[in-house]
Amino acid sequence: MTYVVPFDDQRLSRVALDRAQSYASLTDERVVAVSVVPRNPGYATERGWLAPDESFDVRLVLDRLAEKVDSIAPEAEFEYVLADRYASPGTISSKIRRRARNMDATVVFVGSENAGRMLTTLRSVGHSVAADDTYDVHIVRHDRATGVPALDEYSNLFEE
Repeated sequence: MTYVVPFDDQRLSRVALDRAQSYASLTDERVVAVSVVPRNPGYATERGWLAPDESFDVRLVLDRLAEKVDSIAPEAEFEYVLADRYASPGTISSKIRRRARNMDATVVFVGSENAGRMLTTLRSVGHSVAADDTYDVHIVRHDRATGVPALDEYSNLFEE
C-alpha cells in the first residue's frame, strides 16, 4: 500500500508531503513523492526549481526536488516523470494519475489552495488527480495543524 504525493515544491505540496509522512508514521504505509518535470526553463524558473540566471538542467532540477523531498520526509521515496516542454496541466495530471495507479496508491495527498468548494473547481492538476476513483484523496488546503495530536506531533509547517 502506498501514499502518493504530487510534489512540485510549492507550499501546499510540501505540507501535503509532510501530512502524508505523518499519516504513514501511524499506518506503516509507503510514501512516494512524484514530480512531473516538463523540459521547460520558464516552468522550472516559475516553480523556483532554478534561479532566473541558471541554465536549464534536468538533472539539477531533479536533484533539487529529491533533496527537498528528503528534507521534508526522509523516509519518503522520490520518483519523477519527464514531460515535454509544453506539457499542459492535463498532461501533468494524467502522468501523476498513471503513476499513482501503477503504484497501487491507497491515498493521494494533493496540496491545492483551490480545493475549496467543489472538487471540480480545482484550477490545477489537482482536479484531474482527485477525480480518479482508483484511490482515495486527501486534499490539503491549509498549512495549519490538523488538530489530531498524534499527527501534529510529527508535523512541520513550511513557509514559502
